[in-house]
Amino acid sequence: MISGGSGDAGFFSNGADILADEYQVITYDRRGNSRSTRNDPQNFEVSQQARDVVAVMQAAGHQSAYVFGNSGGAIFAMEMAPRHPQAVKAMVIHEPPVVQVLSDSKKWLSFFASVYRTSFKFGVQVASFKFNLSLSIPFSAFKSVPKDFQSRVTEANNESFLISHEMIPSMNYQPEIERIKQNGVKIIAAAGKMTLDKGKYYGRTAPILAEKLGCEMVIFPGHHLSFFDMPQGWVVVLRDVLHRVSR
Repeated sequence: MISGGSGDAGFFSNGADILADEYQVITYDRRGNSRSTRNDPQNFEVSQQARDVVAVMQAAGHQSAYVFGNSGGAIFAMEMAPRHPQAVKAMVIHEPPVVQVLSDSKKWLSFFASVYRTSFKFGVQVASFKFNLSLSIPFSAFKSVPKDFQSRVTEANNESFLISHEMIPSMNYQPEIERIKQNGVKIIAAAGKMTLDKGKYYGRTAPILAEKLGCEMVIFPGHHLSFFDMPQGWVVVLRDVLHRVSR
C-alpha cells in the first residue's frame, strides 16, 4: 500500500489492521518522508518511487504483490505498470491526481505552480494550506488519524517535502497508456463516491483513466482519505476487488 503526499506507513493503519486477517499488508515510509533514511530532496523522481516499491516488496520476501496506491501513491503505482510489470499481480489506483488527462489540465497545472511559488514567497505552511484547500477533506476525517502517524509526519515535516520537491514532478506525470496496455498489467481505477459527487480533480481522473486503459472503475465509500474515518466500509470494497482479481 503506497501512501500519497505527506503520508507514511501509518496512512493505512486503520484499514491494514482489518485486512491483515486475510493478507500480509506491506506499508512503508516513502523516500523523503518520516522515518525513511533516503531523503535527498535533489533526487526526487517518480521512477525512483516506483523502484522503491519493488525494493520494499523484495525486502519483505516477495517478487510480486497486489498493489494499492492512493493519491500520489497511485501515480507511483502506475509507474510500476510500464517499468516493473513483473512485480504487479494487479493494482488499484485510488484517486490519482494525473491532471494531464483532464480537459482543464492547464488550470490545474497553473494552480500547482502557484502553490509552489507561494512556498517561496510566504513559506511552506501557507502553500500547504492552499494545497489542502483544493482537497476539501471533511474535517471529521482528521479525528480518526492515528496519533503516532500525526506525530511523525509533523516532526519530519513531510508537507515541506511534498510542496518543495514531490508535488510538481507528480502533477506533471503522464502515464504511458499504450505501454501499460501492452504489458497487460491488471489495473482497477477507483475513486470515492463523495469525491466524484463533488467533481474533485483527483477523482475525475479515475473514470478517464479507466476508459483510456479499458479497465474496471470501482467506487469506494467517502472521500480522498476515507480509509481514516471509514475503514470498515472502505476495506469491504477493497477486499471484494482483491478477491475478484485473484480468481
